[in-house]
Formats: sequence, structure tokens, C-alpha cells
Amino acid sequence: MSSKRSQGETVWRRIALAAAVAGTVSIAATMANAGECPADKRVADGQGQKPSTAAAKDVTDVVRATTDLSKEPLAQKGRLLRLRQLDVKPGGIVPWHSHDNRPAMIYIVSGEVVEYASNCAVPIVHKAGDVAAERKGTSHWWQNTGSAPAVLISVDLFPVDNMKDEHMM
Repeated sequence: MSSKRSQGETVWRRIALAAAVAGTVSIAATMANAGECPADKRVADGQGQKPSTAAAKDVTDVVRATTDLSKEPLAQKGRLLRLRQLDVKPGGIVPWHSHDNRPAMIYIVSGEVVEYASNCAVPIVHKAGDVAAERKGTSHWWQNTGSAPAVLISVDLFPVDNMKDEHMM
């Protein structure tokens, strides 16, 4: 009788281990995709979310630091490495803009924002801890649809000849 019990316990242990492994893989896959357009929802630029005509609303954009890349070993003339903080109040909007001439990375420090991107068929939710890569072929707008303020840190390669940041108009 004890051998039947130990065989049954072994089967249940294996099932529990398989479930734990599957759960870990599922969580890891979810974490890897956090804040990104789902692979099955990626579309050609212009076929995703549509432009909004809304102007900037309830968003504060503060440049915290810049580095003139022409004076660095890279010697890239006409570009600044720029770090900004964007504070987006509930209901706030970062208006439609393109990243065809300035790649960027956005780190969500706190809160939650929704991105409406030209190359994704569905809105993308970004939560605290997520990083959003913004590259050529990305046009989008953002909105804080939550009830708490969102704080974002943006690092981009800003073109010096465009010292007026048109996306915040």
C-alpha cells in the first residue's frame, strides 16, 4: 500500500512541478512583453492607432540635462543627448508626434500611461518600471487614463536645428 501512495505522491509532485515551471515561463513571457505592442498586433507604420488632433494637456515637460554630442568622442554634430522629465496629470495628453528624426527611450517612473502608436493595432499600456523604445517608424500620442499622476523620464537624441520641440505644441 505504501508503494501505491508514494507513486501517487510522485505523480502529484511532478504535476505540481510542471505547473510551477509553466507558471514561471508564463510570468517571464508577460514581463518581457510589458509595455510593448503584442507581436500579433504589430502592423505597418500608419496602419495602427490613428493620430489625435488633441494639443498637449496637463503635461509638464522639463529638460533636466543635455550633452552636445559634437563635443564628445562620438563627434556627432547637430545632436544633443537630452534627458527630460514629463509629469502627466490624470487625463493629460502628450500629443501626436513622430520619432523619424529622434530616437528615444521613455522610462515610466510612476503611474500608468497609454500609448496610441501608428504601428500597433491596439493601445499599449505602460506601467511603472516599463521602458518604451521610440524609433524611426514610430508616430504616437500618450494619455494618462488613470487617476494618479504619471512621471516619465525621456532620453533622446534631439536635433539641435530643431530647438523648438514641436510635439509639445
